[in-house]
Amino acid sequence: MKLTTRGQYSTKLMMELAKKYGEGPILSKDISKAQDISFKYLGQLIIPLKIAGLVRSNRGAHGGIMLSKHPEDIKLIDILKAVEGSLYLAECIKAPNICNRSKNCVAREIWEEASEAFLKVFNSITLQKMIERDKAKKNG
Repeated sequence: MKLTTRGQYSTKLMMELAKKYGEGPILSKDISKAQDISFKYLGQLIIPLKIAGLVRSNRGAHGGIMLSKHPEDIKLIDILKAVEGSLYLAECIKAPNICNRSKNCVAREIWEEASEAFLKVFNSITLQKMIERDKAKKNG
């Protein structure tokens, strides 16, 4: 499995918002600069995150983007599902009916086990934990 740039950059965007949680809306141009994400691409990433209820935005003089929940309440899996869609290694895991061999396929079983391992990790990491790891890395 390889995350697309959508997944990677959305995670960076959300980390930036989490670091500034409680400070009010953050300007897109500031996020773009801090995380080295093109301003135009950043705008595309915000849409699915907004739809998923992970961020909200305000327009106007005091506008910008902010997390809609506390960083402890947003898991990495929430971010990745919002922008990547399915996180399974093969479509037959999520929809076994697409292949008439799914029931007896050993490869599918292994792909399912590997997918579940990925999902377990992504589900166990919150933005708060990522911030803490980032601080420890910078201080250590």
